[in-house]
Amino acid sequence: MKKIMFLLVMLNVANAHAQQKHPSFMEQGNIYEVNIRQYTKEGTFKAFAKHIPRLHDMGVKTLWFMPIQPISVEGRKGTLGSYYAVSDYTAVNPEFGTLADFNEVIKQAHALGMKVIIDYVPNHSGSDNKWLKTHPDFYERDEKGNAKFTADWSDTRELNYDNKVMQDSMINTMKYWVNHTGIDGFRVDVAWGVPYDFWTRCISTLKKERNLFFLAEADDPKMHTSGYDATYSWNEFHVLNDIAAGKKNVRSLDSVLTHIDTTYTKGAWRLYFTSNHDENSWNKADYATMPGDIHAPFSVFTLTYHRTMPLIYSGQEEPVLRALAFFEKDPITFNKYARAPFYKALLNLRATNSAFKEAAIFSRLKVNQPQQVMAYQRVYGKDKVVVVLNLSNQAQQVELQNFTDDGKTYVELFTKENVTNIKNLTLPAWGYKVYAAIPVMMQVSKK
Repeated sequence: MKKIMFLLVMLNVANAHAQQKHPSFMEQGNIYEVNIRQYTKEGTFKAFAKHIPRLHDMGVKTLWFMPIQPISVEGRKGTLGSYYAVSDYTAVNPEFGTLADFNEVIKQAHALGMKVIIDYVPNHSGSDNKWLKTHPDFYERDEKGNAKFTADWSDTRELNYDNKVMQDSMINTMKYWVNHTGIDGFRVDVAWGVPYDFWTRCISTLKKERNLFFLAEADDPKMHTSGYDATYSWNEFHVLNDIAAGKKNVRSLDSVLTHIDTTYTKGAWRLYFTSNHDENSWNKADYATMPGDIHAPFSVFTLTYHRTMPLIYSGQEEPVLRALAFFEKDPITFNKYARAPFYKALLNLRATNSAFKEAAIFSRLKVNQPQQVMAYQRVYGKDKVVVVLNLSNQAQQVELQNFTDDGKTYVELFTKENVTNIKNLTLPAWGYKVYAAIPVMMQVSKK
């Protein structure tokens, strides 16, 4: 009996750490978050569509649209309200356009080989969602019988996941978008607030409709065993901010990354970012948390490290150096695209170099300045990429102590310099180098 129990335990461990399978269209991919309200003066799908060719040229693979459903009026925050207070799960916010307009955006993106995912808010509805009248039992209630809301989210109401009919109804609303649009997946808001068993059933059901990608706003390994492809890297993000502020160093980041490798399933993707809609509006990321040139090495990290599914937020390529209003109209002005060449170089390398395949071998490189410098390599067949980052405000003389001279010639992604010795480097404060073995890099640079 003990032997049988031991084998069952080992089998469960093996299953928990089995290679997670993802939609193949997301491999070597990236995500660009679209704040449709602020993206143009018009704030519509049609106006945004004019930017799709530009984003495609920059190397964007997947467009994530913040919630596109109507917004509740009762308890509304500000003039226009929060995207995340949904009044009708199967309708389109007229502020943005029509369902036909949105499908046209998807059609245009698909024609360029891009994918589209939409933001979904299943943890809570808006404060005047039609379900409050048609299905009052779908909601959690306080001692007075009023539908609950969390913290200061007075424009929302908490859904009751003990109600199986509500669960089925929520799955059906998500099916609506799968069946009435050409979306390729979902980013799910407050995914951590919904039971795991719901996600297991929901995701398996929806994947029968189409091979979809699922991103959870959650920093939780159980989301992956429930069916999610990617989760938020909140812990890593906060350490990156602390390093930029001089409060922590690479050793602190190593601790978090080691924890991720030991607790998440093999192949579990992590959404890495330097900003997103929440962090930009409420915490001034990345223009204040990683100001000026400090942003660059952290962005290189998010686009090249192990397990990464990198995210770029609306306007980071400009860059927008202010917090975008969340509940009011506050359009982005695009004219310089100053960071676009930087992102384009990294996104194209990631997409075209097989060292970024999921099956590539990733390894950290030992350095002589482990508190200030991070180095790692990715290898797949003959393709090899080496990244060296100085995450400090002082210049560093760097030695890659366990890097073996492989006889390859490398080209540095940004300077285009050809080098054969990358074992010893000088990096300025917040400096970075991205080296790729030259046969592949020559092909990439001609595209």
